[in-house]
Amino acid sequence: MNDSGINYIIRVTNLVRNFTSGTETLHILKGLNFEIEEGKSAAVSGRSGSGKSTLLNILGGLDRTDSGSVFIGNDDITSLNEKDLSLYRSMKIGFIFQFHYLLKDFTALENIMIPAYIAGLKKKDAIDRARSLLADVKLEDRGGHFPSQLSGGERQRVAVARSMVNDPAVILADEPTGNLDPDNSEIVAQLLFSGAEKRGKTLIVVTHDRKVAARASIRFILENGQLSEDNTF
Repeated sequence: MNDSGINYIIRVTNLVRNFTSGTETLHILKGLNFEIEEGKSAAVSGRSGSGKSTLLNILGGLDRTDSGSVFIGNDDITSLNEKDLSLYRSMKIGFIFQFHYLLKDFTALENIMIPAYIAGLKKKDAIDRARSLLADVKLEDRGGHFPSQLSGGERQRVAVARSMVNDPAVILADEPTGNLDPDNSEIVAQLLFSGAEKRGKTLIVVTHDRKVAARASIRFILENGQLSEDNTF
């Protein structure tokens, strides 16, 4: 919490990320500075290749910075070793990607409960939590179905539920509606934002879809390595 009494769960200062390709250095993120209040939702838009996914991967502990600090709550994740980063990812962050990445040999219910069970929750409690989340995404009658028996929209709804099973502080979604038709995009976006709000989660969504971005309480655009608020809505 800062001096104004606002609890910023994400605080990023002078974040730099470069990539080297042959003899060329690509400056992807050029000293980003931003804060996101706990429980808020943020959308990040920008052209392909602008660094949106790179930023999300850094916040999620999947990629490292070249310099700068990234605080999630009280943790400076740039200082964590690989073991602690793995724990951070499993306990503090919920991930949703453009592709659902469900395990094909497990049911929808099992796909949701497995991360909680692996994290140490008792099997019965993990199942109960997964059932509650299935109900939240309107799939309580599909828990016994395998991914191959679900539509694309249903599979992504399962992925939304799975992202919340470990009660993470922050949910990171990378183009979560990118593979869906407009009707399913609307359903998934509504369930994602309402689910995060219901559970008091901070949500960051990378999206090209302005309808999805419009749902967020804060909207950013990433351009030329810099992040700024998008006031075009």
